[in-house]
Amino acid sequence: MIEYLYLGRVGYDEGLRLQAEIAALRLENRVENVLLLLEHPPVLTLGRNAKRANILASDEMLARRGVTIHEINRGGDVTYHGPGQLVGYPIFDLRSLRNPIGGRMGPVDFVRLMEEALVRLCADFGVRAGRVAGLTGVWCGDGGEGGPERKIGAIGIHVAHGITSHGFAFNVTTDLKDFSLIIPCGIPDHAVTSLERELERASERPAELPGLEAMAHEAARQFGIVFGAQVLAVESLAALRAQAAADTPREFPAEDTPLSFPPEVERLRGSGDLPVKA
Repeated sequence: MIEYLYLGRVGYDEGLRLQAEIAALRLENRVENVLLLLEHPPVLTLGRNAKRANILASDEMLARRGVTIHEINRGGDVTYHGPGQLVGYPIFDLRSLRNPIGGRMGPVDFVRLMEEALVRLCADFGVRAGRVAGLTGVWCGDGGEGGPERKIGAIGIHVAHGITSHGFAFNVTTDLKDFSLIIPCGIPDHAVTSLERELERASERPAELPGLEAMAHEAARQFGIVFGAQVLAVESLAALRAQAAADTPREFPAEDTPLSFPPEVERLRGSGDLPVKA
């Protein structure tokens, strides 16, 4: 089962604290796999492999624009978070999941399925998206020999004791000008896009996008499909904490709990290994 919460706009420090709290509960088997969905105020995050030189703006400029910087333990380089971007933090125990091609699920397999969920989320709005060999994330464009065109979703995770944290950033109505503050993910000439921008490209009168809360519900639904799990909305953090306080630790069966995966993800069999970074 995947339990999910939409939290609205949350400060980045608070987001880190919540991830640590829920990861500890998940490690003790006091909660199910939990997907936190939210947005952040403007912030730059530097992953384990990040280079400070990939932040192009001065500290003074960032301060004037109200953008903070955080060095964190996920994989990858520098990423921007801000209003209009759906951020997802899956706090999952990899031992509870099954690889769609057999065996237990590793971090790279987990990232592939996260990408698949975002690809399907784009498809819900008629936007063509996919992966790029050797790069992590979700990209829009025609692909082909020209390589990746426009990145719509960044992914970077951390795994400790089999529990995942951090996750994805999916641009919905994000102000793309803010990406000029950085070299996104440390890739020069790295073009970014949003769901809003892709719809504008496809039509002179793009369909109105739902709000981030509605987008969060659809993202959770897609996670349930690709991970082959039931999805349940949790009313609030207070309800999740009450559930954890009342629950007793659960033990995994010796061979883990088998999950069934839909045929759509079988096409992941042929995809190449992707680095676990933003």
